[in-house]
Amino acid sequence: MKHIEIRFGDNIETQSTEEKSFEDMFHSVNPMFCFSKRVWKPQMDIFETRSEIIIQAEIAGVRKEDIVIEVSNKAVKMSGIRKSNHPDQTATYRLAEIQFGQFERVLYLPTIIDVEKVSATFLNGFLELTLGKLFSKNIKSKRNVSLDFI
Repeated sequence: MKHIEIRFGDNIETQSTEEKSFEDMFHSVNPMFCFSKRVWKPQMDIFETRSEIIIQAEIAGVRKEDIVIEVSNKAVKMSGIRKSNHPDQTATYRLAEIQFGQFERVLYLPTIIDVEKVSATFLNGFLELTLGKLFSKNIKSKRNVSLDFI
């Protein structure tokens, strides 16, 4: 069984929002004007319990080996690709709402997470990422500093 790839690091980068091409402007208005690869954003839910942050992503049709999850202590980046499975290239489509292509979501977390307590499951088209919270008593300070307030 293939596992979901989870990468850990301190720097999660996003695609530049400043660089919008002519095609990107039309794609935001109507995806039918897209001339090359399409980028879509899967629907997601984020909720938290006392000890965990749970992220659920609806990514039906994406294979486990096409998912990459990058985790830092303050953000999560989920990316991958859903490949088109059009059975007949000569078919004329009357309705095409299912999005294919690359996806990427960067989610900034409401609290620091414990990178030792991260797990992912993928079942029935839903990816669920469970992130353990890092509580302040577990954070080791680098040095003690005394401050005088005026």
